[in-house]
Amino acid sequence: MICKMNFYVNAVNELIKTPNDNPTIGLLICKDKDQTEVKWAFQGIETPMGVASYNNVQIKEIQKQLPTTEEIQTRLEQAEEEIRLGRK
Repeated sequence: MICKMNFYVNAVNELIKTPNDNPTIGLLICKDKDQTEVKWAFQGIETPMGVASYNNVQIKEIQKQLPTTEEIQTRLEQAEEEIRLGRK
């Protein structure tokens, strides 16, 4: 999961993020977590990421702040078009 999250954060940085945006972070929300496993999984990764369990995360509040699937898809299509036209 950590490798995928690293990939997605880097994809956002390359395809979507603008110089005016705040730093991109990845947030992995799990049913439960083992602190040692989290520590070892993140060791050596420079990408800003965090892990939280369900019992201490207000999912509804987070969802209000995130773009919808449709908004992400639209932005990815726009980024692909910009790259195709050489305007990145």
